[in-house]
Parts: sequence; C-alpha cells; structure tokens
Amino acid sequence: MNTDLNNLTDAYYIKFPSDRFHSSMKPYLGFSTLEADDSAFHLTNYKIKNHFLEKTFHAEPKFRNKISTQILPITDVQAGYDALLGKAISEITGGIYSKININQDFSADLTFIGGQVSYPEFTDTLVKQYKVIPGLGMAYGSAGNYQFTNLTGHVSYSPGRIFNFQLGKDKMFIGDGYRSLLLSDVANNYPYFKSTVNIWKLQYSVWYSWFRDIYNANGMQQKFLNRYGTFHYLSYNISPQLNIGLFETVIFEGANANRHRGFDPNYLNPVIFYRPIEYSIGSPDNELLGFNFSWKFLQQYKIYGQVILDEFNFQQMKLREGWWGDKQGFQIGFKHLDLFGIKNLTLQSEFNWIRPFTYSHGNEQQNYSQFNQPLAHPFGANFYEIPTFLTYRFKRSQIDLKCIYAVIGKDSSNLHGDIGQNIFLSYNLRSFEYGNNVTQGIQNNFFQGELKFTWFVLPGINMRIETGIIQRFMSNTQGYLREDPYIYLGIKTSMYNFYRDF
Repeated sequence: MNTDLNNLTDAYYIKFPSDRFHSSMKPYLGFSTLEADDSAFHLTNYKIKNHFLEKTFHAEPKFRNKISTQILPITDVQAGYDALLGKAISEITGGIYSKININQDFSADLTFIGGQVSYPEFTDTLVKQYKVIPGLGMAYGSAGNYQFTNLTGHVSYSPGRIFNFQLGKDKMFIGDGYRSLLLSDVANNYPYFKSTVNIWKLQYSVWYSWFRDIYNANGMQQKFLNRYGTFHYLSYNISPQLNIGLFETVIFEGANANRHRGFDPNYLNPVIFYRPIEYSIGSPDNELLGFNFSWKFLQQYKIYGQVILDEFNFQQMKLREGWWGDKQGFQIGFKHLDLFGIKNLTLQSEFNWIRPFTYSHGNEQQNYSQFNQPLAHPFGANFYEIPTFLTYRFKRSQIDLKCIYAVIGKDSSNLHGDIGQNIFLSYNLRSFEYGNNVTQGIQNNFFQGELKFTWFVLPGINMRIETGIIQRFMSNTQGYLREDPYIYLGIKTSMYNFYRDF
C-alpha cells in the first residue's frame, strides 16, 4: 500500500492499540488488521474492498467454500510543467489489479502496469544515470521519453492464524517511519519466498529473495548479475503500546569469475544467526543487523526508531577516530495525531543519520541494492536527513505539506577514491582509513518542499485527482546552486509508492 493507506491503518492502532498488530512489517497480513475495518476506522474515502464477484457455495451444512474476486483498473495520468527547463511533462500509466480469495486461507493477486513517461529534471537525471525508473524497473527509450512495464504478484496461504506462506514478486518495508534504514520499497520489486509465524505477541518472518545487479551492465540484460538475500525479522509486542523488532540479513553473490555459486543452501536455516555460518563456510558475504522500536501513548502519539549495524567493531568505535569500518546508522521519529485538537490533522517528523560506507561491500556484487537502487535509504550513505509532514483529511479531500532537508557528502573529483556515499562502489576504494565522518567530501545541501491537494472522486477504487507544486533546492560547498520548481495535475487510482524526493 502507499504511504497514505498505511498511515491510516497505523493511525487506527495508535488510537486503539493491539498486541496482535505489528506495525513495522509491511505489507500487513490481513488477519492482523481485522479491527481496522470501515465502521471502526472510517475508511470511507479510501475504501478498497471492492468485491465484484462474491459467492458462497453450500455443499452440505458443515462445508462452506467462499470465493471472492477483485478486479480494479489502474490509471496514473499526470501532466506537469518543469519551470527550470521550461517544458511540459507527461506521465501516462495504466494497468490492472486482480485478486482472488478462497475462504480465509488462500489468496492470489496480480498487478500489471506500464506506460510512457517523462519526468522533471531532478528525476530524469536519475533515470539517465542509472537507466531505471525508480521503483518501476528498466527505462526504455531516450531523450527524456521512456517506456516501462512492471509486473507484481503473489500467492498466499494461511492454514490458520499462526502460519502464513507467500511466493511472489514484490517488495517489503520494515519500519514505522517514512524512510527505512533496514529494508524499504524504494527499489524495483523482486522474487521472494516468505514464511511468517504468529504466536502470542510474536511475529517472526523469514524470506529468501533474488536480486539483480545491473550497475555495470549498461542496460544490457545479458550482463545482469544475480545476488541473493536471506532475511530474518522478529517483532515482539511487549505490550499493545510498545514494540521491538530484531532484523538480520545476508547478501551474497550468485556467481563470480571463478565459479557459479547459485543460492547458498547454508543460508536456508530459518533460525540461526548468520555470522557463525559465515565463519564456518569461510564466506565473506555481506551481513547487516538491525533494531526497530515503536511506542504509542495517550492515543495520539507514536515515537519510533531504528538502528542499522554493518561491520560493527566496538574497540574501534571507542577510539572515536572515524575508522572506515564503523558503518552504522540510526533513525528517530514521532507522529502526533489530531494536532492542536483538530481531528485528522497529523504531524510526523524523523531524523535519519548514516555513516560513510554503510550498505557497501568490498565485493561490489554484494552491496545492499536491487536494480541500481538502494534496498534501504535512497540517499545511500554518508548523510543526515530530516523529513517532516503535515497532513489534514476532511471528508473526500486531503492536504499534504512535505518538507525534506538533508546534507549529503559526495565524492570529489580531486580525490582518487571513494568517500562512502555511493553504495555501489567497493569500500576497498576508500580514500581514508581513519578520520571518516558523516557528510565528508563535498557537502550537498538538499531541500524539497511539496504542497499537494487531493480530491477522492471514486473512493471505492481509490480514484483521486491530485494537484501540487514541488520546490527543490540543491547547493554544495563548491558554489553550485540549483532550483527546480515543478507543478503537476493528475488523476490516479494506483496504490503503490513512487518517490520523487531524493
């Protein structure tokens, strides 16, 4: 779901906490959000439960087989004007979403979207550089006009409310904030197999994923390389208000110049920590550890945060000498519902901080990325960021004010090496062994403000009209300054996130 829909669900459980709901693992499992139905949560403006076909068959009194089917059109048509370049922008995207549910235990869905798009300069620059449309896959075409197709789907089986098994191609998000330092939905989707166990106040998820390394492929599919990932995430609701989560992943290459490795069966173990396994097989794979927490109180407030650890060395950290291998990051944020006593007025803000070289690896094929985009924060590493949001909903309308400020340290042409922001580079190219600090290199100051108005035309299929203005500033310590104003108007039914703020 997109940020708006996830925030509505999250807001309900801030007001009515439950020790069965685990807010940090997205997408949510349906049976864990049963309380947040339309009557309790007033989802009138975001209703997406369209059952175009629903029928119950009675074979005998003790047997009931219920089938429901959803078919929803996807339309994303948007026109805009890039004031910096003085040119019109158009995005024409269409597709279809279909889903079938059988009883309460089996479901399958398929989403196909495609279209022809052009973007304002600040997004088009990224498309040209990485040859992908952020979050949507390969960009075909040239001269600022691109075509793309994207297919997402999965099958899900839940034999009761303890176990859930999923096989599909999609993406996931771990955390309670706008950004995630553990795993986000910024990159393109990927194949995975996931199993989840819900017992008592615990939710434990294990999934195995297949990623594609296309950084040096120059758009040629025959040069795409395989990388794999195994993920563990344990979420524990200490109380309905307090949650902690433990995260672990290992990323490993599928082949190199010497051998074809494939998916390493050593990483199929769903319980054991990976570092002992890595030592036992002599593998220098890329492992990350993380921690997530959230605390809800007074039915209006939520404080949340994360810590990411990548090659943590306590002795070096104590020396405080900026060792390159001190690769860590943290997030702290809050939400305030019904600000100033105004119903449906929400304020959210967070602080994200990532040290240089975090998420990168000595073997470039084992960095923490998918399809030329980071699997965690879109800025990569070596930055700090403050996103802030103010949202007000009233009946069928919504107003959003978004402000993002960041300072990012980027490479200098005067240095023959890597200063730690670009996660696609090997950390063996580092410029310094010690003295590495956040935002080192050329400091880039980033600010983006956006004011958006939304009117929900057909709430039943999430059809809405959006209009807004984006003002973007970029400057650095070498005298560079750029302002990108962009205005847009569109009609949409999509429910996925497309990020324009990095």
